[in-house]
Amino acid sequence: MNIYFLLEGKTEKKIYGAWLQYLLPELTKVQHYHQVKHNDYCLVSAYGYPSILGEYLLNAVEKIQEIDKYNYLVICLDADEETVASKKQEIENVIVEKDLRLKLGEVELVSIIQNRCIETWLLGNRKMFDSRKPLEKPLSDYAQYYDVSVKDPELMGNYSQDYNHAQFHFSYLKEIFKAKKINYSKKNPGEAKNESYLDELKKRVALEAEHLKSFKYFIDFCQMIKKELSVK
Repeated sequence: MNIYFLLEGKTEKKIYGAWLQYLLPELTKVQHYHQVKHNDYCLVSAYGYPSILGEYLLNAVEKIQEIDKYNYLVICLDADEETVASKKQEIENVIVEKDLRLKLGEVELVSIIQNRCIETWLLGNRKMFDSRKPLEKPLSDYAQYYDVSVKDPELMGNYSQDYNHAQFHFSYLKEIFKAKKINYSKKNPGEAKNESYLDELKKRVALEAEHLKSFKYFIDFCQMIKKELSVK
C-alpha cells in the first residue's frame, strides 16, 4: 500500500504530515516519491492553485507511472469560493482533458476538497474557542457574526467584501489562537499539528454528523486505508 498525496500548499504539507502519523501509523512517510516500497506515502506541495491541477498533477501522474508502486493518488485542494462538487468536477475535467485516467492505470484517484480551506477545518476545535467567555475585537465581532463553536464552520459566509471566504476563515482562526496567547501562521501552524487538536476535530464530527463534512471525508478515507491494511 503506497499513497501519493498532492497538496495545494505548504501549510497542508505540515498539517497532513503530522496528522497522518496519528491516523495511519501503519504507513511510513518518505521524503522522495521514488523511495516508496511497502506501506509508504509521500507528500508533495504544489505551492498553490491552479498549479496543482497543472504541472504538478501531470508530474504526479508521470512519477506514479514511472515507479509503478502506488495504489492511490490523493489530491487535496481548497474549495475556496466554489463548492466541493464543482472542485471535484474540475479535477475530473482535467483528468479527462489530459487523458490521465489511462496513465494512472490501477491507481485510484481520491479528491479531498477542503471546504473552504484547511483553516475552516481547524475552526472546528471547540476546546480552542468558547464564545461564552469575554472576547476582544475583532474576535468578538467574528463570533457575533458566526459562532463556529456552535455552527458548522464549513457553512460560514464571508464577513467582509474586503477579502474572500478563505482569507476570513484564516483571520478568524488566527484571532482564536491569539486569544489563547499562541500563534498560528501558514508557515507555522503550531498546535494545529498536535494529535490532541486532531482529536477534537474528530470528536466534533462524531458528535455532529452534519458538521465539517469535507473533513469527515478525509477521516473516512484514512479509516478505509486502515481497514485495507488490516486485511492484507
